[in-house]
Amino acid sequence: MAQQPFQPALPAARRALQETGRLVIVALGSSTTAGSGASTEDKSYPAVLQSELRRRLPRADVRVLNKGVGGQSAYDMLLRMDADVFDEKPALVIWQTVVNDAIRDIGEDKLGKILRKGIAKARDAGTDMILMDLPWLPRAGRYPHYDDYRGILARIAHDQNVALFPRYAMMKGWARSSQFSPEDLVGMDGLHLVDGGYRCLALRIADGIAAGLGDVRIDVIKSAPAVPQ
Repeated sequence: MAQQPFQPALPAARRALQETGRLVIVALGSSTTAGSGASTEDKSYPAVLQSELRRRLPRADVRVLNKGVGGQSAYDMLLRMDADVFDEKPALVIWQTVVNDAIRDIGEDKLGKILRKGIAKARDAGTDMILMDLPWLPRAGRYPHYDDYRGILARIAHDQNVALFPRYAMMKGWARSSQFSPEDLVGMDGLHLVDGGYRCLALRIADGIAAGLGDVRIDVIKSAPAVPQ
């Protein structure tokens, strides 16, 4: 079965582009966002996403800020949202979370409350949000409640009308495809992506953001860099 296109509604991001010519995105998350497994910082998904969006939106000033901290839980991220996310005045937040909560089995009700609080913070700030689904793991059976936590994330995204990036389905499709070998995408630990995997992830997110923005008119052209005297 073909995957459904990812096309989030992004009214705040669209408005920011139209009114200022700028698009600030904060990538909030744990090791996937931080770039664990990438060979260099510029191979992380937020770095590649920034490059791809700049290519797609050449008249805009696009910045993707990497606020990933490996090993963090959803609650850890909630605690630093004001300083690390909303103080940056983003038009869009991509929140990659829950995997560490699922592995640690923190409790589904507790996780639900944390996610709702984070979504409410984004709404209060007038910021669009995209949640990111958990990764597909070849050995997910090691974590007996993994699918239950995926279900919580999906249910809250649906109930709160927040876009959910289909990472699990995308990675499962990679695993079943002959287009890539596992080594092209995922590291030896079977958990963290490598450069090829991060690039594929960023490209798919960039496609979705571009589709969600639509044919946006940018009246304010980004300023040219100053020429040294």
